[in-house]
Amino acid sequence: MLLMKLSTKEKFSFLQLAHYLARIDNDYGEKEQEIILEYCAEMGIENDENFENDQFLLDEVLKDFKTKKSKKIVILELMILIHADDKFDLKEKALISNINDIFKLSPENLEFCSQWGKDVAAQYHKGKLFIEDK
Repeated sequence: MLLMKLSTKEKFSFLQLAHYLARIDNDYGEKEQEIILEYCAEMGIENDENFENDQFLLDEVLKDFKTKKSKKIVILELMILIHADDKFDLKEKALISNINDIFKLSPENLEFCSQWGKDVAAQYHKGKLFIEDK
């Protein structure tokens, strides 16, 4: 929904960032994979099946997000991924806090985004159950 507002370069950078976040806790699960595939469909780009965490450069990728609007979109959408598996790992929390700080967004912004991501992840799950119900 919001990812379509990113530029083409930002979309590819967001995908890299999402892959990095999904793997930071060493638990890249089915729900996270599903969300990343949904991101790709929404953005109209192919998934990066060969993503390697050890080759990822966080500071370089974050430089691709220039506007406050795109930075807020990144935080909001990453929060969906964080809450998709109902776990908010300390490494995930540290990473999203670091991104928020680098983007120079307020700590209150992070709390709002976390709640929003939790709500969207829950609604996504409910919607999925509804359409799969026989």
